[in-house]
Amino acid sequence: MNYKNPDKHGYYGEFGGAFVPEMLYPNVEELQTTYLEIIESESFQREYQDLLKNYVGRATPLYLAKNLSQKYNTRIYLKREDLNHTGAHKINNAIGQVLLAKRLGKNRIIAETGAGQHGVATATACALLGLECIVYMGEIDIQRQAPNVARMKMLGAEVIPATSGSKTLKDAVNEALRDWINNPSTTHYVIGSVVGPHPFPDLVARFQSIISKEIKEQLLEQSGHENPDYVIACVGGGSNAAGAFYHFVNEENVKLIAAEAGGFGVDSGKSAATTFLGTIGVLHGSKSLVMQTADGQVIEPHSISAGLDYPGIGPFHSNLFKENRAEFFSINDDEALQSAFQLTRIEGIIPALESAHALAVLDKKRFEKDDIVVVCLSGRGDKDMETYLKHL
Repeated sequence: MNYKNPDKHGYYGEFGGAFVPEMLYPNVEELQTTYLEIIESESFQREYQDLLKNYVGRATPLYLAKNLSQKYNTRIYLKREDLNHTGAHKINNAIGQVLLAKRLGKNRIIAETGAGQHGVATATACALLGLECIVYMGEIDIQRQAPNVARMKMLGAEVIPATSGSKTLKDAVNEALRDWINNPSTTHYVIGSVVGPHPFPDLVARFQSIISKEIKEQLLEQSGHENPDYVIACVGGGSNAAGAFYHFVNEENVKLIAAEAGGFGVDSGKSAATTFLGTIGVLHGSKSLVMQTADGQVIEPHSISAGLDYPGIGPFHSNLFKENRAEFFSINDDEALQSAFQLTRIEGIIPALESAHALAVLDKKRFEKDDIVVVCLSGRGDKDMETYLKHL
């Protein structure tokens, strides 16, 4: 089975598609018919790759974490996406989509953000390329991610609070979609996760696939092996995991592990562990696993991490789960905090709370001494300092 690319209708197995209001259909259809031709063109790739190298700072290091490896008695590498410009993997996709929008003649960019990293990345790309930027962000996330809100505003973006529902990521997506419906001709919606109507899950995965491309090249150089035994990444909307898995997903000897946000615990009613709690439904324009009631009302998610606070996982990851291609773990808030403090104290690296969920898998899975384990360190922890300080 090819897990990597959707079929022509945007389906990964039974998940995907494009369920959009009639007013948005021309925009989505335009993207569907042009995105591959544009992003695979020589001129696009030349500009994109130049910006990744000389502006974003790629390639990011693949770091053999010796202290962490010694503690867990295995070989643990960290893919240092936290060292990208703006502090997370989100810039890989934001730059790509804003370049795409320019080629489509769209001069107004909207985005949703949870932890704020995608908002900052999109605002950064818009500042660089001279486009108007509006970012929708849940009111609660605005409070708990204040440093990123300040950065977005300094970059010239307008930050609009989402005040409905749980006032977090899913509500920001709702507001962004409403805006797009009202401004279809001038506006491109830069979705930051592998969610939404086709072609967004594929588009985002392709822009993030640079992560696994580099892992293969760097691992070969450092260890003589192109493929690791395990790749671990956190999953909320799932963009860093899609990028870290992309070039390994059809390599059956590479085991993929996704860490979801368990919140207060899977059975607590305060969780975002979609594969444990979700059923098949349609959310934000695609068919995927969704946390919902029996009559299809979305259940409010909870996570200490703003970026994982989402009630679905998108079609790419839903298919990996259903086909048992990836193993999913639920990591609760306390486990994520513990892993964040551990990495900080033994490797001198402060991770984002999202990335800390991936690190927490190391305590739940037993590895062999000779295994090569790659953890995607998707972002740095500056934005989470207020949360960390409460638990010091």
